Amino acid sequence: MTRANETKTSQRPAKAGSTFTAEERAAMRERLKEERAAKQGAEAEREVLTKIGQMADQDRLLAERLHALIRRAAPGLAPRTWYGMPAYARDGKILCYFRDAKKFKTRYATFGFSDQAKLDDGAMWPTDFALREMTPAVEQRIVELLERALG
Repeated sequence: MTRANETKTSQRPAKAGSTFTAEERAAMRERLKEERAAKQGAEAEREVLTKIGQMADQDRLLAERLHALIRRAAPGLAPRTWYGMPAYARDGKILCYFRDAKKFKTRYATFGFSDQAKLDDGAMWPTDFALREMTPAVEQRIVELLERALG
């Protein structure tokens, strides 16, 4: 085969009907990205639920209720683990988290916010909150904090 023939064979068009337009290829790439993101989100939430399931009874009950509350009040937050703790992120950055008492050998569990939360109030403000039980008043306070943190 001569060099001229090599060029011809390498530029042979694909069979009719087997090629996609640039727009179709772009749409397929976008769909793949969406599928991967959905899969990662589902896997991340499963991992969070697994971590919650491994907690001691008192902490597990708090974490389950907190998880349900956050998913309902702030559905835009993505569950994921952060240092082995349940956490919730926006745009890939952790916004809030739950730290169980038993794991860290502390007196109480903690619900906290990262520096991504818009809780700023003067020169000093709380970012971590002791959590001993979930009452309607506590749930309402958490929702208020989430709304404020999200800006």
